[in-house]
Amino acid sequence: MAIAVGTKAPDFALKSKDAEGVKEIKLSDNFGKRNTVLLFFPLAFTSVCTNEMCEISQGIKAYEDLSATVYGISVDSPFAQEAWAQKEKIRIPLLSDLNKKTAAAYGVLLDDLLGFGSTAARAAFVIDKQGIIRYAEQTPTPKELPDFSKIQASLKGL
Repeated sequence: MAIAVGTKAPDFALKSKDAEGVKEIKLSDNFGKRNTVLLFFPLAFTSVCTNEMCEISQGIKAYEDLSATVYGISVDSPFAQEAWAQKEKIRIPLLSDLNKKTAAAYGVLLDDLLGFGSTAARAAFVIDKQGIIRYAEQTPTPKELPDFSKIQASLKGL
C-alpha cells in the first residue's frame, strides 16, 4: 500500500541517463523550489507504460505551468530507460530504481509481476515544495493509469 498523504516523502538519489550522460537526481533538490510528481511504473518498453509516459510527455507543459517537475521511476536500468525514451520520444526524466529501495520506501513494490520478479506498481505521488506528500494513488492493477486530472487538481491546490 502506498504511503499516506501528509507524510514526509522519502528522499532518494536515483540515476538517470540522457544524451549528456548518467546523473544522479535527488528528490530533496526540489524542496523549497518546485512541487514534484513521481510516477512509478512497472517496466519500460511495455504498452501501458509507454502510453502513460508518452501522454505525460505530450502534456508536460500543464505540469510545468503548475510549478511541478515530473519524474518517471521504474526498476529498469538507466540505459534501458534512455533507449526507451529515445524510441518513444519521452521527454520527462526517467529514474532508475534498480535496487528497488525507492519503490519499497513508497510502499509500491510488487512482489512479482507476471513471473518477472518484483517491480514497481503503477502509482503516482504529488509532493509539495516542503517535501510533504499531498496526493498518493496506487492503481488497482498495473494495466490502469493514475487519475491525471486528480494529480493536476492536487497541484493546483498547492
